[in-house]
Amino acid sequence: MNWHEMATRMGGIAWGVVGVMFCMSAWSIGVMIDRWIAFSACRKQSRLFAPAVAGALREGKLDEAVQLAAHYKRSHLARVLVGGLQEFQAHQESAAISGSTIDASKRALDRARAIVEAELERGLSGLATIGSTAPFVGLFGTVVGIIDAFQTIYSAKEVGLGAVAAGISEALVTTAIGLFVAVPAVWMYNYYSTKIKTFNVEMENSSSELMDYFLKHSQ
Repeated sequence: MNWHEMATRMGGIAWGVVGVMFCMSAWSIGVMIDRWIAFSACRKQSRLFAPAVAGALREGKLDEAVQLAAHYKRSHLARVLVGGLQEFQAHQESAAISGSTIDASKRALDRARAIVEAELERGLSGLATIGSTAPFVGLFGTVVGIIDAFQTIYSAKEVGLGAVAAGISEALVTTAIGLFVAVPAVWMYNYYSTKIKTFNVEMENSSSELMDYFLKHSQ
């Protein structure tokens, strides 16, 4: 029995399970593509932003640093640093730099980092859910298919491997599809989680370096 014959003999529940897993697969692929584009833009723009803003700060050009951060809007580093830069700049223009200015700038950096981290993780919880549940959805279809196969055997009063093999092979199709959906989702979830950890380290290091700059220029 070939794949076409198995597809034509699958019952309504099996097709329902396949439909659910097709939707799960389409959604997970969409998240994979979206995160790939977002992370590639983060990495590319941050590589351009980091040396540029370092040069501006080294020369004491705070306005230029803020403009650079606003220009590289898809860089995770720029989106974090711009909050601290703007906060420090506002206090610098209004009054003498004090400990409260440094604290306010640090809080601005922390808030920005938390927002960027949440945006980077968008959709990943869904990938994890699909990776962990898709095999069980497929297994549900398999169990239902095997039950139908044994009911057919009972009704036909036939005994033997030939009588049950066709039904079981149809039922196992849903398990195979479930694994096909789950494995890429788990792989990409782990890959993107590692990338986010790297981005978090970069954001923390950049925030720490910017705080050192603020402390140096507050003295």
